[in-house]
Amino acid sequence: MDLAAALAYLDDHASYDRTGRIESPTVDRIARLCSAMGDPQHAAPVIHITGTNGKGSTAQMITRLLMASGLTVGTYTSPHLERINERMTRNAEPIGDDDLAEQIAAVADLEAIAGVRPSYFEALTAAAFRWFADVAVDVAVVEVGLLGRWDATNVVDAQVAVITNIGMDHTEFAGPTLAHIAREKAGIIKPGSAVVVGETDPELVEIFRTAGGASTIVRGEGFETVDNALAVGGRMVDLRTPTTLYSEVFVPLHGAHQGDNAAVALAAVETFFAQPLHDDVVREGFGTVQMPGRFEVVGFQPLTIVDGAHNPAGADVCSQVFFDDFHPEGRRVLVVGTLRDPAEMLAALRADEFDAVHVCTAPSPRGVPAREVAAAARALGCDDVVVSDSVEDACERALAGAAAEDAVLVTGSLYVAGAARPALRRLVN
Repeated sequence: MDLAAALAYLDDHASYDRTGRIESPTVDRIARLCSAMGDPQHAAPVIHITGTNGKGSTAQMITRLLMASGLTVGTYTSPHLERINERMTRNAEPIGDDDLAEQIAAVADLEAIAGVRPSYFEALTAAAFRWFADVAVDVAVVEVGLLGRWDATNVVDAQVAVITNIGMDHTEFAGPTLAHIAREKAGIIKPGSAVVVGETDPELVEIFRTAGGASTIVRGEGFETVDNALAVGGRMVDLRTPTTLYSEVFVPLHGAHQGDNAAVALAAVETFFAQPLHDDVVREGFGTVQMPGRFEVVGFQPLTIVDGAHNPAGADVCSQVFFDDFHPEGRRVLVVGTLRDPAEMLAALRADEFDAVHVCTAPSPRGVPAREVAAAARALGCDDVVVSDSVEDACERALAGAAAEDAVLVTGSLYVAGAARPALRRLVN
């Protein structure tokens, strides 16, 4: 099986990506598949991460801190921006095409033996665990795909279970309250797990305290971001853990929320090692973090930014960073496509404060049609609304009308961010 055949196999097993529906939530299929492989998910200790927002950034920070500590790190995240290889990395390097094809072929061969038909995400997850075992990583950093309890990644037994925060997301599968969502996310906590909680709501924190983990530390009690200042190219933060105060640590990511994510990541790695980290390790780890598609500056004159905000909470943070940290002086131009209620997303993005809004259909079967996004923008009070056939066309038209002093923000979905990045690389260079 070559890469093309592997991708065709995965596409044939896609359901959620096409419909937004999950049939019979269960970890039984992935458990049986992993069992047929010899349970590779248990080959290395795991730091397991869930939460409504910040999972991807926290996973990358944890990865870099572990690498700076001298460990070989396997990282599994989702979704990808441009290439599926991005989802599984060894020491931050994506899996090669041949290796990915080999791992997917192994899953395909075991499908009949295991007696299950895995979903797209289950097949990828099993492939990642098998690859991590093959390349003998020292630790795996695993990001939950959806909620927690029934997520395919939840066949791991987390040494450290991380909860970044809780917001209203995936309410088609959990809810209607934040407490319901928290209980689903608490499902990743196992009896031997040390739990790191970035959420601060007392009611929700109590759900995680009583979920059966071996220990729990909570933001504001065991760790916190003491100072979180805007710096050139990112944030300058002071971080307190249960053992140490790390001062003036540079995090090369934009937005105050990344300083908060840094505190969670540092607490998780300290918990994993059960000891403080050397100051040089902390500075090297955070200093090398990269997060494509998360408030990523891809061009200047005009300032051009891509952000994969995909829910209202993320969109709200995105707009705060854009307006409050960057203070664009010229015209403000929004390029947006979404998989969610466009009225809710556009309100969170403060679309009516932009001088022009270019709408498109997110490149996913679940993408909201551009005409519906446009109608929602006009209903919100946006005067200059342009409808484009694609993300690429929307980016091209937005940049064509932008002056050097203007700012262009492309956002609304990771699918939009993934499609925009190659187009913008061509347009801004």
